Amino acid sequence: MNYLDEKSIIKELEIDAKAIGIPAGAAEIFIKKSVTAAKKRLQTKKIITKKDLNLAISKELKKYNADFAYVYENRDKII
Repeated sequence: MNYLDEKSIIKELEIDAKAIGIPAGAAEIFIKKSVTAAKKRLQTKKIITKKDLNLAISKELKKYNADFAYVYENRDKII
């Protein structure tokens, strides 16, 4: 991923998953599959914006857990 370090993204996702009570094992699976699919989806782009990255990851997360995707999409807005 060009925009952010993959480890940083995974760490953010782990924090979000824990905040909404997703079990660690399930979160790990959701995160791994979502990040892998997002990377694949964005692979053809020469320039990846943060918005592109966030949308790709949240779209993939929706397949596994809608609440998790919602929290990730809105993490900058949630207080």
